[in-house]
Amino acid sequence: MNGQKETRSTTVVAVMRDGMVAMAGDGQVSMGETIVKGNARKVRSIHDGRVLVGFAGATADAFALFDRFETRIKEYNGDLTRAAVELAKEWRTDRMLRRLEALLLVADRERIFLISGNGDVIEPEHGVIAVGSGGNYALAAARALMDETTLNAREIAERALMIAADICVYTNGSVTVEEIA
Repeated sequence: MNGQKETRSTTVVAVMRDGMVAMAGDGQVSMGETIVKGNARKVRSIHDGRVLVGFAGATADAFALFDRFETRIKEYNGDLTRAAVELAKEWRTDRMLRRLEALLLVADRERIFLISGNGDVIEPEHGVIAVGSGGNYALAAARALMDETTLNAREIAERALMIAADICVYTNGSVTVEEIA
């Protein structure tokens, strides 16, 4: 990498509850041990607000994948499953794409998927999934909040991310949330 450190975006959590889907991302972007940005937007709604996309990993790689997923969701008329599978296949088999270091979370009203460069398209078992440096903390917090509260999807995603920000040095409390109700 020519002695340069990659910028990394971390921690996104997606929650599905009671017909509502929320995706929250922190704002921190790090380069090595240095925070270079604190208010990045890692979650977006696409396809006329019917699909949510979030990312963690190498920033430029994540944006490249985000663009490719947006193309796929249009190509398959909003079919989230088909778009996710086709992106995962392309990502795994294309020589240049295989080198990308990021993860995508995608969601619509019915499903959430994690898409990876290994060809994975994973639907979470409990309606909650998280990625990034603080992902395991956010996932644990969201699972507990799902089991022990009546909070809605947005509230769970926000609180889970704030808990992760209190624990993970690569996650901050500048939270962006997108939702589909």
